[in-house]
Amino acid sequence: MQQMPVLQSTVAPAVEGRLRHSVPSLPAIKPDRLKTAKVLVEKALKSRKVFSVQGPYPVIRAALWARGWVERRLPRPVQRASHCHGDEDEDGGDERVDEGEKEENLDDMYDLMSRLVRNETTHFYWTTRRDDIDGRSLRHDQMINHYANAGSFTTKVGLCLNLRNLQWFDTADPDTFFPRCYRLGAEDEKQAFIEDFRRTACTSLLQHVVETSRWRRDGAEELDKVEHQFVGPGMIDIALHVCQEFLSVLEHGDIDVTVETPPSVEERQWEEFLQDYYRVVHEGALIRGSSVFVERCQAMLIRLQEVCPQLDTDGLNNIWIIKPGAKSRGRGIMCMDRLDAILALVDSDRALTKESKWVVQKYLERPLLIHGTKFDLRQWFLVTDWNPLTVWFYRECYLRFSTQPYSTKTLHSSVHLCNNSIQKHFQPAHDRHPGVPEDNMWSCSQFRAFLQQQGRGAEWESVVVSGMQQAVVRALQTAQDLVEPRKASFELYGADFMLGRDLRPWLLEINASPTMACSTAVTARLCPAVQLDTLRVVLDRRTDASAYTGGFQLIYKQAAVEVPQYLGVNLLVEGAPLRRSRPPLHRQTVFSNPSLTIQFPSDQSSSQDKETSRKPSRQNPSTVSFHVSGKENRAVGEKKRQLTSTSPKRESEGRTEVQNRSCVRRSCHSLASEQTLATHAEPQRKARRFGMSLGANGVTLVPRSLSFAPSPPPSTSHCKSMPSTGHRSHVSRSFLPPTAFEPQHRTSTGVFPSLRGPLPSLEVFRLRPNIVVGTIACRNPNVSSHPSIPRHQFFLCSQRQNVAKHKGGT
Repeated sequence: MQQMPVLQSTVAPAVEGRLRHSVPSLPAIKPDRLKTAKVLVEKALKSRKVFSVQGPYPVIRAALWARGWVERRLPRPVQRASHCHGDEDEDGGDERVDEGEKEENLDDMYDLMSRLVRNETTHFYWTTRRDDIDGRSLRHDQMINHYANAGSFTTKVGLCLNLRNLQWFDTADPDTFFPRCYRLGAEDEKQAFIEDFRRTACTSLLQHVVETSRWRRDGAEELDKVEHQFVGPGMIDIALHVCQEFLSVLEHGDIDVTVETPPSVEERQWEEFLQDYYRVVHEGALIRGSSVFVERCQAMLIRLQEVCPQLDTDGLNNIWIIKPGAKSRGRGIMCMDRLDAILALVDSDRALTKESKWVVQKYLERPLLIHGTKFDLRQWFLVTDWNPLTVWFYRECYLRFSTQPYSTKTLHSSVHLCNNSIQKHFQPAHDRHPGVPEDNMWSCSQFRAFLQQQGRGAEWESVVVSGMQQAVVRALQTAQDLVEPRKASFELYGADFMLGRDLRPWLLEINASPTMACSTAVTARLCPAVQLDTLRVVLDRRTDASAYTGGFQLIYKQAAVEVPQYLGVNLLVEGAPLRRSRPPLHRQTVFSNPSLTIQFPSDQSSSQDKETSRKPSRQNPSTVSFHVSGKENRAVGEKKRQLTSTSPKRESEGRTEVQNRSCVRRSCHSLASEQTLATHAEPQRKARRFGMSLGANGVTLVPRSLSFAPSPPPSTSHCKSMPSTGHRSHVSRSFLPPTAFEPQHRTSTGVFPSLRGPLPSLEVFRLRPNIVVGTIACRNPNVSSHPSIPRHQFFLCSQRQNVAKHKGGT
């Protein structure tokens, strides 16, 4: 038997080594550890304690492990090209994911337990981004640390829009705690911003005049002779006039102003005013003769102070901060103080402008400074329910400093932006006060000590904390109808505040997924504490209302609101429309002769037949006609032209109906010479009620029966032929009501009980052979033998009456 050759490996040793190392090596599992892991997993499954964490949250993992929870690992998210979530915080991005992943592999026991629950249901989710988990697919008992639609207040655009609706929820004015803000992508708000910028330039100019008057003395009058260092005093008049106009608008003084009314200051004048304003405020030029306007400027500022709560923080330089709404962590934010430069920046990015993502907000030019350095506060709060709205406020916060001393002469981000993700790229200034910390952070206890040194320690609770709590609650109230109120959800937010010189807090923005990075000694202590206290509120307090909640205190819980079954802006009105009742149709019947007969002319030429079919004979007084009013005649004429030929199916139905009612008796030997009966009648629906159908030509109507017997029908003894002189055919009295035989000319409305409706009027012209096809033909011996009556003429009689007569004769 031939042996098969052994195949030698053709893989190079280096490649083979790489392949060997690429195969994952699973750790050896000891039986006792596996048994222990199974026991812990079974206990956790019975208690519904399976959690999943997505992101760098080692504190959350460790705290849940200590509580007996087992982690079900989630697949690693796909790395995104750019972190463009406007509702997420500065450092909550991807740069620290690896740090969190390293923490996962510290203990192989937890890894083993995670493998055992990989196919189980997760009962607790904690993720960085709210779209990592689809909340709509979760069960009602699965918890997650995000609410759907929270971007209505965690984005710059959402907060800007919703706070304008505060008047429907609270009596407070948003201008008292939120700097005025505009969306430059919306054309109407862009125009409102332009007007606000110009008005702020006027108020800043008035403040500049008042403040510079203190150091201008007699020696300054000599400088008026130098033309290039001064501008004319006319700009002060314009500023005073614009401020007066603004006050009158607030007092509804513009109620009679129309669109056609020209503006008080033209566009050309505004351009000249702003250029002079830039020279005075930014370049240090002086206003000639401004001292005579000081008192008027002071009086105007006092009046403005009553209606403009942000007048003190506006300053002199008219600085605005521009924020792209689709970015976070301070990226793309810049400060600008010229109107044309702001509009040019916004127009340069069409994508953000089209989506209304550009937000411009008034910069607080006169904030509270610590050792000449600007700072802001990061304050945490927790929402555990939206219906009723339940807000928890954390007792501690921290301050973030900028690296450079504060100044409005420069607009660099190292001076004006306090985000840690921005300031970490700059070195502290050499001339910075030594009291400012090197890591640019303070705890709130350190800040309270500073206020105590300034003699303002009591204002921390009464002004700062109280103002921040009110601002948070009011911002949440305006978004309450927009956020999905899922009961098993919760969310931790981080709000940024600035303090004015009077310690009044100003809300800048609210961030979802606030950073928990331990970047400084302050955050290393506070960030783990706030995470642990969050678990105490959302887990411990669910089972024990008196559980310890750490640093969180409940500051707001509104009364429960009944949610209607249908929520939306579309309104639906159900019901049936009112139908206008139809007036009864009145028909008039005209009888021209007491002896009611129908004349059938004798055979004539074909040309005469055609003429007779178009025009009835008016010479014979015994001709019977049923007429309607003139208006109805015109309607009948219009409908007659619209009639079409009847289908064979309907004709057959009509013939069956004719057989059930009455027949047209004719002579069998004169079918070729029979003449046509054309009628002017109501539409087909009315005609069918009287046993009529459309003619063969599709235009005229021919009767199927002329049996108009009232109910109950008369006896058959009345059905007798009444011969008359001339070529006349008599109609039996049983076909018409008795009122038709009165010996006087009269007009009446013929209504037959058996028909339950008005009798249509017929104008009998002549008969046509095709109308009797399928009917019962018979010969009346009494009439056919009469010498004065031709054999081709008709007798109209009821079939049943005729049969009864023949039976009686026999």
